[in-house]
Amino acid sequence: MQRLRAWLLLPPLILAVAWGQELIDQLLFGGRWNLPLLPRGPLLGLLTAPFSHGDLAHLLSNSVWFLPLSWLVLLRGRGDYGLVWLLVILGQLPLWLFGRHGVHGLSGVVYGLLGFLLAIGWCERRPLAIGLSLLALIAYGGLLPSLLPFVSPPGISWSGHLAGFLAGVAAAALAASRQQPARPH
Repeated sequence: MQRLRAWLLLPPLILAVAWGQELIDQLLFGGRWNLPLLPRGPLLGLLTAPFSHGDLAHLLSNSVWFLPLSWLVLLRGRGDYGLVWLLVILGQLPLWLFGRHGVHGLSGVVYGLLGFLLAIGWCERRPLAIGLSLLALIAYGGLLPSLLPFVSPPGISWSGHLAGFLAGVAAAALAASRQQPARPH
């Protein structure tokens, strides 16, 4: 029962950090205390950017997608969830090195979780993994057009979405490779 409680509480606790930052930003700094990942800026932005949002509407939009996608990945375990987070953070390095604009928000993580869920069925080819992939495709496939620059509205970082999505796909491939039994030579 404790493991289930920890599983259910982890995503809301993560959101509490983002909501806390945004509420402090709005109430004390008038929306000017952002912690984005800036091109060639402090590397700390890799860790702070997911918790920083442009405004409450931005955070609310990300929260709606973040919770269910987090819980779906957590069905497979905290190790896979942590792997998605790690690779999404590392996957933002190209944006830090080559980006033209700062990025922030949980949407990179949202797309990482979605990428993981869509790819895990293909990578593992097991019934539960395929079921998770199909569920994610049916429920959240409508988010996929935002990966394209000509579909994303101005001011939305399609490159941050794409980097997160590719990191999630990479996490699925790594998770699946850990599941495969060693082949004899």
